[in-house]
Amino acid sequence: MRLQPFNETDGYRVWLSDDELQSLIDEVEGPGQRVGTKLGARAGLRREEASLSRPVDTVQGPGGHWLRVWENQSKRDVYRETPIPQRLAIEIETLADLNDIDPDETVVNVTPKTLNRWVQRAAERRHGATGDDGWLEVSYHDLRRTWGTRLLEQGVLPTVVMSWGGWKDWETFRKHYLGEFSPEAMKRERGKVEFLGGESVDTGDSQNHLIPVGRTLRQQS
Repeated sequence: MRLQPFNETDGYRVWLSDDELQSLIDEVEGPGQRVGTKLGARAGLRREEASLSRPVDTVQGPGGHWLRVWENQSKRDVYRETPIPQRLAIEIETLADLNDIDPDETVVNVTPKTLNRWVQRAAERRHGATGDDGWLEVSYHDLRRTWGTRLLEQGVLPTVVMSWGGWKDWETFRKHYLGEFSPEAMKRERGKVEFLGGESVDTGDSQNHLIPVGRTLRQQS
């Protein structure tokens, strides 16, 4: 887990590791909360968008399942498509079938505040299980934050991440995402430092850069 204090308000931005994110998903109660949480964690939806998502919005597209996202269902003036895992698509369909949800009805049928409360309660239980105070700072938006950062680290083009996540302002995206990194990235980079328990990487230049210039010239002649 990685935390960064907000500049303008109290509290912290949080990035979860892959294992922490999965443990949070496993902690929520019931299939409805699971789908609601995964809409943020696996699809990058804002909580307002997740509260409006419908079964009919899950479609087949290039390479797999996609989710159609309208930021305002009534106006339908801001639209995007974002890829989702097959498992999430199946869970949405199953939840709709079990609860007799019509294709054009909201799949979780709760307010954005309730979605956030689900995540916070699950995070509080993770705090009780681990003793890590960082869990007390986790909110629904941190699911989206973690999602976007991991996409970038896995090589997805920044413009594509912006499209999938609905970010419109390049400067805001650059400031909050391009300069950030996940716990996985921190672990990877730490592993490069020998005195931190990592393995030093021999580039083959460690000896050559200490050879006197005169000797190098004589060897070349």
